[in-house]
Amino acid sequence: MRTLAAPAKINLALVVGPRREDGKHELVTILQPLELHDRITLGPAESLSVTGFADDTIVTEALAALAARAGIAPAWQVEIDKAIPVAAGLGGGSSDAAAALRLANGLLPEPLDAERLAALAASIGADVPFFLEPGPQLGAGDGTLLTQLELPHDFVVVLVLPRGVVKASTGDVYGRFDARDGAEGFESRRASLFESLAGIRTAADLAGLPPNDLASSPLSQRIRSMGALRADVSGAGPCVYGLFADRAVAGAAAAALEEHGSVWVTAPAGPDEASPGAA
Repeated sequence: MRTLAAPAKINLALVVGPRREDGKHELVTILQPLELHDRITLGPAESLSVTGFADDTIVTEALAALAARAGIAPAWQVEIDKAIPVAAGLGGGSSDAAAALRLANGLLPEPLDAERLAALAASIGADVPFFLEPGPQLGAGDGTLLTQLELPHDFVVVLVLPRGVVKASTGDVYGRFDARDGAEGFESRRASLFESLAGIRTAADLAGLPPNDLASSPLSQRIRSMGALRADVSGAGPCVYGLFADRAVAGAAAAALEEHGSVWVTAPAGPDEASPGAA
């Protein structure tokens, strides 16, 4: 049995455009992995068994797809140790699937190369390929066209999952985006993202990135008022993050924000911290 950490992520920016011919939306996003993580333990077995998280579907789907691609029966035992909040916009399920794919692929007689594994991951979910590689990345197209980024990571991340807020389905979130003609001005917003990205040298420069096109929250302003250099919703939400330059200020903000919901204090995972806990 081997174990991999499956990190959470936040979208430091998410600019969304029109619906494509394949039904997905054109987008540009900056994805940042976090130290907050689930743990995936996997080993050979007589059949496929996934335990530890009763609501799992994506790890099971990913491993079944890998086995089909390899021409074998799916025969792995998987244990999911959850720490990332579910349905929060932090990519926990996608990250679990990516970790399971990496572990199972390593046990194949003829493992898939990186390109084929990424293509298989993309067929499972748009965020899954991101979690196959370390560090922050730029996602384009439908989010699966990925480019490694070098970003500052000397900041603290406070996550708030608002109490009583139920996550809308991703389809519903995009449906509301289309209904309000959210894609209008996409080219301009995309250019603004790239302009801001090119000027990032310090953590404070992250404040210049454009806001999330899909979702917003009044908590963002509240978190900024507490000293965050940037605050926004991650992905389709509902989790809201704040980036803090000072750990003490972040800790004080986290304590105050507990009145609004569940709170985590974590940090960005750098390019050498993609798989803490591998064993």
